[in-house]
Amino acid sequence: MFINRLSLKQFRNYQDASIEFKKNINIIIGNNAQGKTSLIESIYVLSTTKSHRTSKDSQLILFNEDFARIEADITRAVDELHLSLIISKKGKKANYNGVDQKKLSEYVGKLIVVMFAPEDLSLVKGGPQYRRRFMDMEIGQLSPTYLYHLGQYSKLLKQRNELLKQLRVNRTNELLLDVLTEQLVPHAVYVLNHRIEFLKKLETFSKKVHGEISNQLEEINLNYVNSFKNIELNEEDIFKKYKDLYDQDIQLGSTSLGPHRDDFSVSINGVNTHQFGSQGQQRTASLSMKLAEIELIYSVLNEYPILLLDDVLSELDDARQTQLLNTIKNKVQTFITTTNIDGIDENVIELADIFTIDNAKIRIGDQNDARSIENTTV
Repeated sequence: MFINRLSLKQFRNYQDASIEFKKNINIIIGNNAQGKTSLIESIYVLSTTKSHRTSKDSQLILFNEDFARIEADITRAVDELHLSLIISKKGKKANYNGVDQKKLSEYVGKLIVVMFAPEDLSLVKGGPQYRRRFMDMEIGQLSPTYLYHLGQYSKLLKQRNELLKQLRVNRTNELLLDVLTEQLVPHAVYVLNHRIEFLKKLETFSKKVHGEISNQLEEINLNYVNSFKNIELNEEDIFKKYKDLYDQDIQLGSTSLGPHRDDFSVSINGVNTHQFGSQGQQRTASLSMKLAEIELIYSVLNEYPILLLDDVLSELDDARQTQLLNTIKNKVQTFITTTNIDGIDENVIELADIFTIDNAKIRIGDQNDARSIENTTV
């Protein structure tokens, strides 16, 4: 995949901007709050229809404006794409090659991205919600059907939890609980099985990457932590388990088991990295999974995704940075944001186009120009 042109209108602090990309590696330099993260955030939003920085769409729209628009011309292995996403107070409107998409789930997957930001270094040591989101976002890009089932599951789960709270006061409507549970179960089974399958594939690629980073001294393992535990993941057994927990769930006023409660564990040499790993091991594990994503996507699509590196190189030591940069050379179109290029390998800089951003104004320059501008910008 290759982004040839990106256009922004009223997105974040960009009033109107258009930029062409001609190389695989694009380094975006600027001081904080100038718009460099917003630039690659726009690519992520165009791909997934969601931001990695905020859940409030209103924050993506330039102050005092009614909408934001992101557009891009993209080359994929088999065709050329034009994607457009409009974000307004009424919602989002996606367009693919001039055709409005009825459902966002049918639009997601046209442009595949892997985002690696400083917060992703907390993927291992953070809470379960981060790892669930990680799985859902990555599987969703590869499978619109998964997004559909996940959306239906979330919708029915909310209805079920509301009913459980009502039943805690008055249990005269328990038959409706059976109906909602019967509707919930097929979507739960679909999500669970696809998460488990995804994690097995990710583990295979992660082992290879992690072995290379650690000079074969460490082995990484990923294990899905299923709240249903030893139950067979079929609709009949899961429905029975939900039925067995009716009294408990009514007392709690919420659904105690299901994909929304699940997690996955990361271990290195058999030791739980979340609980006992060093900071270095946790960061290496996070990096291994992100790089493994790239190869997993290639194995499915036979083409590489777009890689977005948001101010993350400064967070990695030389060995991890070298592994990352060696992975992307000559095969993955990559966008790197940074406040300066001093810590980036000279061989990478020679292959890159460099863009400088100052107050949402983008300028193209060679590396010497970029160094000079970065050092003098206030």
